Order: sequence, then structure tokens, then C-alpha cells
Amino acid sequence: FILASVLMPCVMAHGDHGHGGFKPSDPSLPIDTMLWMHIILQGAVWLGLFPLAMVLGLTRSRWHVPLSVTSLVLTSGGYILGRQPRGKTSRGFPHTAHGTFASFLIWYMLLQALMGTYLKLHLRFGEKRIRPVIVRIHGAFGTGFTIIGFVQSVLGVITLRNWCFGGHLGQCLAHGIMGGAFIGYGVLFLIFLKAGALWLRRRRISQEFLDSCVITAWGLVNAFTEHHGGPWTHKDLQHTLLGVVWFAAGAAGMWTSRNGKRSVLPAVVIILTGWAMSGHAQALMLSTMVHALFGWTLMAAGLARIIEVCFVLRDLPSGGEQEQQQLIALGHPPGQSGWFEIKAWQYLPIYLLMSAGVLFMSATDEELHWANDQGVDHITWGLIDFSIASIFFLWANMLVDLYTSSGGKRGMARRHALES
Repeated sequence: FILASVLMPCVMAHGDHGHGGFKPSDPSLPIDTMLWMHIILQGAVWLGLFPLAMVLGLTRSRWHVPLSVTSLVLTSGGYILGRQPRGKTSRGFPHTAHGTFASFLIWYMLLQALMGTYLKLHLRFGEKRIRPVIVRIHGAFGTGFTIIGFVQSVLGVITLRNWCFGGHLGQCLAHGIMGGAFIGYGVLFLIFLKAGALWLRRRRISQEFLDSCVITAWGLVNAFTEHHGGPWTHKDLQHTLLGVVWFAAGAAGMWTSRNGKRSVLPAVVIILTGWAMSGHAQALMLSTMVHALFGWTLMAAGLARIIEVCFVLRDLPSGGEQEQQQLIALGHPPGQSGWFEIKAWQYLPIYLLMSAGVLFMSATDEELHWANDQGVDHITWGLIDFSIASIFFLWANMLVDLYTSSGGKRGMARRHALES
């Protein structure tokens, strides 16, 4: 999202000066077959195959290289399909952030492929000094594929609908960054619950301490960036005060959750944010209702989190003594595995956070004006968003479970060594 927020304003300015001004495509023209193939192929590769290849790489699976090569070939074909010239009877597109970002991704993938080839060939050149550095960079780049793929997919939807240009750019960035942050943090939340219990325990850090650090930093930024000059409006005041609440309550959460203690303050911040958003009046009734649904979902996520910490876990960390004894009884000492089963209730805050993120990303003025013109009400729009969130939630769980079931980092390599 940082890359997107930097690229999009630059590309819009470039379009204004270098191409005689922005000329939107005609939405009445149909999407041709090649463009549909581009959309389906790139979506499957960047949201499906590349994240799967990343997990296989983390576990040192023998399928990592074949899947990565296949994904690179498929996305190259998708890139060519997207660059094909359009006829007068099909929809064409101006120079956009989606296209510029795609050009950047070519070099990103090329560099990643070169590093992967070097590592796979096990060259003796630089084996002691260069190879460890390349291993780290290759791993970081591989992890970045998931985030970059998500950003590029969002930019693709924006390009398809001609959204977020001109005066709408700021709102799109705000909704995209905040909504994407909720989705991303839900994924991180899931990773910590399923695979990070011992990591947190060794460092005497609770999940709420990390939550509070993020909330404090985010609040500090929001408190000073929500007013852009001119008279103060009620929206400026609400957004700025939300930043103040996030900073103050986040700092309090850091203090109360130090030394590995649990805290409900991060959940309280989420509830307060949801309460504010539920009454955030908009010019369009559909937009008001979708914002309200977003707020209610956030409040539900915060309440579910409080119940989890106080009553499900009883102020104890995930992977406490009870879970350790259960693993030992099953023949899986936690010191060797490092992950613990999640109680059923613990999935709920994560699912609601991801759902809230999707709802907020879909709540820009342009999106909801388009939906309103199509005769879509807030119930239908909300069901679409919850469906998308459910797919994200499912795929994230499958990837994390694949990682843990394979033994985690270097899991497959360790297993193959034992078998041989």
C-alpha cells in the first residue's frame, strides 16, 4: 500500500502532462476475451499460486521451484494479454498506476528469478559471504509477492472501473490503506495464533502489546494528517479525534500489556472506532448504511476479542500450560513443533477484522455511487463483501495450516533428510 500510495499520484500527474490529460475509457464498451483472460489468469497467479509458492519456499518443499517457474510463465502470458492493443469495439485503458506497477513487477520478478537460480545451482562462488545474504533477500522478496499481488489486484479493479482519479485519489488511498491494513492484520493475527505462540513467549510479548504499538503509531500519523487546511468540518474533527484516541489508548495499551500481560485496550479502540464509523453520515444513503455495517462489524470484532482474552483464554496466552499438556499427550512436544490449536472462538475476531477491511475498501464514494446506479442496496453489497472476506479467510487459513503441518521453516527439508 505504501508503493501504491506513492505510484498512483505520480502516474496521475504523468498522465495529465505526458498524455494530454486523462481520457477515461468508455464503460459502455464490452470487455473483450483477451482482457477477461488477463484478469482471470493474473488473479489466479498473484492471489493463489504465488502465495502458495511462498509457503512452499518457507518450508523448503521440493515443489517450490516447479510451482514458482509455472507461476512466472503464467503471469508473463497474462502480462502479454493485458498489453494487447484493443479494437474500437472493446474497452481500452489510459496510462494508469496498474500498468506502471506491472512494469515494476517485471524487474521484481526477474531479480527474484535470478536469485532463485543462483541458490538452486549451489554455485561455489560467494558461498560463504554472498549466499547467506541472497537467501535473506530472496526470502523477503518472496514474502512480498503476496502483498504486491494484493495491491496490484486492487489497482486492476480500480483501472477496470476508472475509479480514484482526480479529486477521488485521496479517499481511495485512505480506504485502501486502512481497509487493507485490517485485512493484513487479520492475517498476521492468524499467523501469531497458529504459529507464533512460542515466539511471543520467548520474548515476553503479548499479542496486545504488538497491537498497541501499531495502534499508537497509526494514531500519531492520523492525528496530524486528517486536516488539510481550510475550515474544520465534522469529518475532519472525527478523523483527527480518532487519531488522538488511537494514540492515547494505544499508549495505555502498551503500558498495561508490557511483560507479556494481556490487555483489552486494543479491543476497546476497535469498538470505539466502529462506534464512530457506525454514525459517520455520508451524502449517499447507501454509503451511510455501508459505513454503519463496517462500524458494527468492527464493534463485533472488538467485543469478540475482549471475550477471547478475558473468558476464553482467561488472561493467559495462546499455547498455555493446558495446550502444552495436550500436545505432549499426543506425542508432539511444543518445544519441537511450536504451534497450538486455536479454540473455535478465536477465529471470530480474525474473521470480523478481515470482513471489516473488505467493507471499508468497498466504501468509497465512487464505488457506492456505481452500486447505487445498479440498484444494489446495502444488504446485497454487504453480502458480497462478506463473501470476499470469507474467501480471504479460508485461503489464509489454508496457507498457514500448510506451513504448520509441514513443520514450519525448513520443515520439508528436515523431513526429507530424516527419511533419507
